[in-house]
Amino acid sequence: MPTITDEVRRAPRRDAAANRQALLTAAAEALGENPDASLEAIASAAGLTRRALYGHFAGRDELVAALIESGATRINLVATQTDHPDAPTALAMLGARLWHAIGHVRLLAAMAVREPHVDQVAAALAPVRERLDAIVARGVADGGIRPDIAPGTLARLIERSAIAVLLEASVAPLTDAEGHRLVMASVLGTAGLGWREAGALIDSTPELSIERMEALV
Repeated sequence: MPTITDEVRRAPRRDAAANRQALLTAAAEALGENPDASLEAIASAAGLTRRALYGHFAGRDELVAALIESGATRINLVATQTDHPDAPTALAMLGARLWHAIGHVRLLAAMAVREPHVDQVAAALAPVRERLDAIVARGVADGGIRPDIAPGTLARLIERSAIAVLLEASVAPLTDAEGHRLVMASVLGTAGLGWREAGALIDSTPELSIERMEALV
């Protein structure tokens, strides 16, 4: 049975862990909305001082690296759990599920196009790209996705179309419902579906409903 001394020793560690998580949560929100948000603003949003922030992270780069790692872990899990026999539906599902992980995804979308974090984000999100590559290759092979662009190139274009929606959300706020539909329409359009065809797929597929996606978060 733990002694009182054990409990006293553990309490600071629990507090430190809670403070670190509060900083990561505040940073994900602040940097997702403004990649140049100050450390003071992040610490304040977490209910802490800048000095307390430096007790957990040596500086901005270390904080961002920790965020990229934690966000990528969550998003990679989403990607590995997302698939559908129909490739266009699988693409739409992947885009929508990433939208609903918006806190980390918006941050990673911003960092994915900014130095010096481009390579780190690319490496951290390798499992997502592998799943996307596999879906696109399957869709091209079975005729569900456009065959006029090399699959590897097409996968990168689809990825960037999803990133564009996530970045748009940081400058022109979208409701969950708007972002949910827009990211699916964007990736499907890039994959070769016409806007009416994409809309019909979204509307007729229960797995793509916002209610279903929110239940998976």
